[in-house]
Amino acid sequence: MKITELIKILDAKVISMPQQDIEISGGYCGDLLSFVMGRAPEKCAWFTIMNNANVAAVAALADIGVVVLCENVQPDGHLLKAVKNKEIALIVTALPIFEAARKI
Repeated sequence: MKITELIKILDAKVISMPQQDIEISGGYCGDLLSFVMGRAPEKCAWFTIMNNANVAAVAALADIGVVVLCENVQPDGHLLKAVKNKEIALIVTALPIFEAARKI
């Protein structure tokens, strides 16, 4: 599934979208950043409620395909700046993490 398809399925708002619409390899749910770094598959959709700049750093290190902020959590200013600078896809959905992940 491509990021643009995921956006439609989750009825998500695009916060940051790199030029490439990459294929998502699956999903990972979690808010413990060390777990995400070590366990999230490359090019996955990462479902979280974490909204600070550390999310961008972890997404870049773990080669995350798209960060999905769930439950209408909005990115803080530092995260917004970081995802745009690092060209990380970031979307926001109203769905709870479990429901959002189930849709893929």
